[in-house]
Amino acid sequence: MSPADAPRGARVEQSSALAPVLGARTAAKLADKLRLTTVGELLRYYPRKYDERGKLTDLAGLVVDERATVWAKVRSVTERQLGNRRGVRLITNVVVGDGNLELTCTFFNQHQWKRNLPVGTDAMFSGKVTQFRRTLQMTSPSVVLLADDSTEGRAGDLETIESFAGGIIPVYPLVEGIGQSVLQKSVDLVLQACTLEDPLPDVLAARHGLTGLARALQHIHRPGDREALAAAQHRLRYDEALSVQLVLAARRAAAQDTPAPACPERPDGLLAEFNGRLPFTLTRGQTAVGRTISGDLAQPRPMNRLLQGEVGSGKTIVALRAMLQVIDAGRQTALLAPTEVLAAQHARSLRATLGPLGRAGELDAADGATRVVLLTGSLPVPARRKALLQIVSGEAGIVVGTHALLSAGVDFADLGLVVVDEQHRFGVEQRDTLRTRRSPSGTTPHVLVMTATPIPRTVAMTVYGDLDTSILSELPAGRSPITTTVVPVEERPQWLDRAWQRVREEVGKGHQVYVVCPKIGDEPERGAKGRDRDEGPDGEWDDEDGASGSDAGLRPPPLAVVDVAAELADGPLAGLSLGVVHGRLPPAEKDQVMRDFGAGDIDVLVATTVIEVGVDVPNASMMVIMDAERFGMSQLHQLRGRVGRGSAPGICLLVTRALEGGRGRARLAAVAASADGFELAEADLAQRREGDVLGTVQSGKNTSLRQLSLLRDREVIEQARADAGGLVGDDPTLASWPGLARMVADVIAAENQEFLEKA
Repeated sequence: MSPADAPRGARVEQSSALAPVLGARTAAKLADKLRLTTVGELLRYYPRKYDERGKLTDLAGLVVDERATVWAKVRSVTERQLGNRRGVRLITNVVVGDGNLELTCTFFNQHQWKRNLPVGTDAMFSGKVTQFRRTLQMTSPSVVLLADDSTEGRAGDLETIESFAGGIIPVYPLVEGIGQSVLQKSVDLVLQACTLEDPLPDVLAARHGLTGLARALQHIHRPGDREALAAAQHRLRYDEALSVQLVLAARRAAAQDTPAPACPERPDGLLAEFNGRLPFTLTRGQTAVGRTISGDLAQPRPMNRLLQGEVGSGKTIVALRAMLQVIDAGRQTALLAPTEVLAAQHARSLRATLGPLGRAGELDAADGATRVVLLTGSLPVPARRKALLQIVSGEAGIVVGTHALLSAGVDFADLGLVVVDEQHRFGVEQRDTLRTRRSPSGTTPHVLVMTATPIPRTVAMTVYGDLDTSILSELPAGRSPITTTVVPVEERPQWLDRAWQRVREEVGKGHQVYVVCPKIGDEPERGAKGRDRDEGPDGEWDDEDGASGSDAGLRPPPLAVVDVAAELADGPLAGLSLGVVHGRLPPAEKDQVMRDFGAGDIDVLVATTVIEVGVDVPNASMMVIMDAERFGMSQLHQLRGRVGRGSAPGICLLVTRALEGGRGRARLAAVAASADGFELAEADLAQRREGDVLGTVQSGKNTSLRQLSLLRDREVIEQARADAGGLVGDDPTLASWPGLARMVADVIAAENQEFLEKA
């Protein structure tokens, strides 16, 4: 593996293939194992962390309960089979030593270590030091192998490690078959051979004090000191932020050239009549946001607006007023909901709110009334045909539906506005199908995207950066306060008994109660991310929740709706009327259960997160969330927003089996302490893996969003957003900036640029 392998005189650039630089064997291995095929892809395969040779801890210097990184040699490896004790089938103990002392590293259900750590292997082990019977231990430490299957052997590996300037050692993310030394040597050869042109305009580099690209890539892989490393990281974070913002800025610019139906407000239309009949006063926020949306709809270019609002802040009224303005202009509107339960709830709520204004064709309809039509996949054939006819004829002014609205054969006469409720519950392709529909006149509809899940500012700028944003933070008058309490059943089991007594007390007062569980029950075996079509997004957290040592990973299975409902009916809630709703129930049965609960015929509704959004039962005053640590903070905030919607104060109990001191309990304590959804969203982001937020943007062969942090880099993202707007201007394709276009292609794969454009 030598630079001499490259063709004599050939110029090596970021787009060059790796084989001429590294040799065919190494290049094939990198392509097969890491999908790295070009010089640029390898250079943007950054280290995941850095160790310092001088700061590695000798075994004699280890301190119990502190984190340390040690360099040691494997002395022995033993495996112990346990069957399937609470999820642990295999324990692997690896004893390592430095010639004087020994340390035992314990791994659970990780079969690879006996193969990857044979006796005599040199490696770095990093983790928290514990002690058991005078033996030092690490549980599931991070491991960096200092040798691989190359012919150079361990001596060469140690020379490579010790060659790094300042003793700062890059540690790369690995897969089986690729050792640290292979990556370190490959990067070193590429850096020596490659000629790097900086795509960033000099004025931007000077404005933000950014180091050059060649220097940044040199120091991200082989930093001379911590200061040089920090400068390199700052430059590459800016590159990633700018790449994302350039895609979004191009999206915004292109949207300005797309015609949309101009729908100015009419002083004598349905909207004016509706405003005059409102039995309550709009909040200042609703009025201000409504005025902004009204101005957007009056323009001949498409509105693309994100409406964020606290649970119960009145987003639906804002959306309905926008729909009426579009109907007044002779166009149709569509409201897309993620589940049939929510779609049916929206249709009933809109009809009730509109009254005679929404009953066109009926005896008591008002003059000029419109019609609300529901279209879901479970409609009987005759009802579906009738709905389709009303949609294609234009008779339906408001069409409410699920993904069924996206299917072939659903044709609108003239679609002017699409409202997407809880947009994060839809796939990108699903949302885009309605948004890009053309009317007979060649226009595309306006789009209003709503969410009750508060979005941190950096996420809004990064994932939803092509949307204008409005926020409703003020709650309507009459909303009752919600008291949230953590119920730790492992430490205080009697509290759970009191919780069920409290449920009976609320029912005795004439109120109703939700009990929420993370699982339906009787599911087939699936991965952790498996969910039913009508269930909420995966809100589970994969952490130990306070478990440590040999108990780590021994987490009990999640509680299920069908099991909890049966136990409550036969036990603490016997005699009360219990209902069950979840995503696998037939749609008609789900709808009937929700109707019965809304009518007060069911005292306690045991449900999954299918009731997370849009369900409005003012008489429900209490919610008990089982295994609450399995949900994210924003999702818990959403769920508890189902209570306190009437005159009675709301009560939310977060029942948990997580132990005190774990991350799960910390999240629950934060939810119990704050009713501010935006504050919780920021805290949620601080604890989550960022890939959970960026999702598809961080997947794909060429994607390198590895330096940018949505939590840490708000200022960088804001700078990049402003810069991208200026660069794109009247040049959405970046024809004047070919280097920047290449940088965007290097950082964000083509399929993920499409994702950003549609998201």
